[in-house]
Amino acid sequence: MAVILDITISLDGFVTAPNAGPENGLGDDGLGLHAWAIGDRTPEDLQILAGAADVTGAVVMGRNTFDVVDGPRGWNDERHYGADQGDPAAPPPCFVVTHEAPEHVRLTDRMTIVTTGLRDALDQAAEAAGGKHVVIMGGGSVGGQALRERLVDRLNLHVAPLVLGAGTPLFDGGPRVELRLDEDATVVTRNAAHLFYEVIR
Repeated sequence: MAVILDITISLDGFVTAPNAGPENGLGDDGLGLHAWAIGDRTPEDLQILAGAADVTGAVVMGRNTFDVVDGPRGWNDERHYGADQGDPAAPPPCFVVTHEAPEHVRLTDRMTIVTTGLRDALDQAAEAAGGKHVVIMGGGSVGGQALRERLVDRLNLHVAPLVLGAGTPLFDGGPRVELRLDEDATVVTRNAAHLFYEVIR
């Protein structure tokens, strides 16, 4: 079992465009970031999506991501993590890192709210993952924290061919983190450069 940070960024390091929020998940004109996952996908893009779904046993996300996917226009029985692949009736359990529990959770069958910190969320996710990997899917704050605190074993970075200029950064300071590129796994499509790294401890 490994902890994997799997996230899409722009060439200048943003995981959303400006003005992201519950009703505007990827920010203003931010959908292009995820063209590899929800747009005009290539066979290679689809293979990467399928591979990610196959190895994921549990998902960890931050509060901002939760507010989008649990919102009225977010995930449902047909649209959720891994819905393109595998069994759409059995999405992985999700653990939400937040300082304050939300008043309402729509997707109660798959969301566990964790107010005791990222490490505790990862521990709970590992226990629920059934031997598969724990994937941190977003957002920039929780992903960056996981990297800074050396809680990540692998970084799967999908670099979209966009320069956004502003938005939600993934890398905003912190200690040095050394990575080793898996050259055999790296794939470049018209939608993204899919870079797979091992985090060197």
